[in-house]
Amino acid sequence: MNMIRTENLVHEYIRRNEEGEVESISQAVGGVTLEVAKGDFVAILGHNGSGKSTLAKHINALLEPTEGSVWVKGMDTADETKLWEIRQSAGMVFQNPDNQIIASVVEEDVGFGPENMGVPTEEIWRRVEESLKAVGMLEYRSHSPNRLSGGQKQRVAIAGIMAMKPDCIVLDEPTAMLDPNGRKEVLRTVRELNRQEGVTVLLITHYMEEVIHADRVIVMDDGKIVMQGTPRQIFSRVDEIKKYRLDVPQVTELAYELRRSGVNLPEGILTVEEFLEAIKKEAPAYKTGTNR
Repeated sequence: MNMIRTENLVHEYIRRNEEGEVESISQAVGGVTLEVAKGDFVAILGHNGSGKSTLAKHINALLEPTEGSVWVKGMDTADETKLWEIRQSAGMVFQNPDNQIIASVVEEDVGFGPENMGVPTEEIWRRVEESLKAVGMLEYRSHSPNRLSGGQKQRVAIAGIMAMKPDCIVLDEPTAMLDPNGRKEVLRTVRELNRQEGVTVLLITHYMEEVIHADRVIVMDDGKIVMQGTPRQIFSRVDEIKKYRLDVPQVTELAYELRRSGVNLPEGILTVEEFLEAIKKEAPAYKTGTNR
């Protein structure tokens, strides 16, 4: 079953002057067709201005298509009668957690969404506890969000979305404002929710290391999908991905340069562990001189 489906999605931003006349039209997304199955972890890469964030806002019906269609759980985002259900099905997490945290106590903030949905009080507190436990923040339930680190705040923001029981979470560069430790905390949380809770995840990012555990990677450029495949397939095409002004994980780059120097390493190495294992296998050949 498809959780998300877009068909020839086009979105144009129209700029008007004070008289309401059109001054300019810029196309942010141009004819994107994609499918994301229930339970998938899909990462979308792209440089600034590639259209990835505009695409994300369509999945939560924050934007309407200029042309084409978007469906979430089979519901057309252009159908205004379905907006409430769509936004319950697909929760959004943005770059800055401070923009999503509104309460002065962590547990109250997490319970805010379910309360607005009319969930009974007893069920709200059960969801709050479950969600905070799922993101590893249960012990901070009585804390003020202002006393939390950036990574902890983002995990609270994710818990707030989880408490509304969405089928899908769309994360629009959720680690852009975090330090390396904060990024690790948030990505670990996202992977756990996908693996253990079966939540469909759409991760928008420009950090290459964040996508290596995804089921599928989509690369966008100039509002279009230009590459897609598994992380290993994508990062095996180093020259091509650099053409789109993107990097590859550092360890992938190192292995790539060693391959170019004649070292017999496999393509698409993604982790330090894979790299070390490949080097160990190659080392005996150099000791015996067979690769000289």
